[in-house]
Amino acid sequence: MVGVHAPGADVARLAYFGLHALQHRGQESAGIAVSDGRRLRLHKRLGLVSQVFDVEALGRLTDGDEPRIAIGHTRYSTTGSNSLPNVQPVYAGSELGELMLGHNGNLVNATWLRDELGEQGVEFVTASDTEVLVKLIAHAPGRGWAQRVEHAFHRASGAFTFTMLTANALVAARDPIGFRPLCLGRLPGGGWAVASESAALDAMGAQFVRDIDAGEIVI
Repeated sequence: MVGVHAPGADVARLAYFGLHALQHRGQESAGIAVSDGRRLRLHKRLGLVSQVFDVEALGRLTDGDEPRIAIGHTRYSTTGSNSLPNVQPVYAGSELGELMLGHNGNLVNATWLRDELGEQGVEFVTASDTEVLVKLIAHAPGRGWAQRVEHAFHRASGAFTFTMLTANALVAARDPIGFRPLCLGRLPGGGWAVASESAALDAMGAQFVRDIDAGEIVI
């Protein structure tokens, strides 16, 4: 799992390099989502990173306005089958706009949260706890993303980390237990990168700054 916020850089390609360094963490599927500050674009497929992304696929992510934020994910199944709808990043919409989320770990209260959201009229298309988390954030109370992420973050139980993409923000979070790793790096041009392992920061050309703390949300 990686995230990049670097205006002026080829963030899709940086995310691709980061995912290559994390291929050992998941061989089932891969996906990258990008934002140019107005709209989100996504490419994801079943297969290895090198099979999912070629020059043409990366080009489609960078067509038009230049993306400045990206998140990427390579998956192994924990909940939900190995099928395209379960491939991450996962999309959700809300009155605040669109969001994409990449998630590592498990929510132990996913079934309870899914039932509660279902009672509110929220529909699900997958069996994954990632979709529960992204829709929990999308439908959480709050006038801004920071409030919604914090509300959802403290309602989800388990060992997990996630990266989230909105039109103009990259969010990275690590659960209060701190079992799943997540680290922060600085790019040479002044941008930021996050990753599940520091090897991915190296692959993206970022310098390791620190581990994201247990219970911390970075925007």
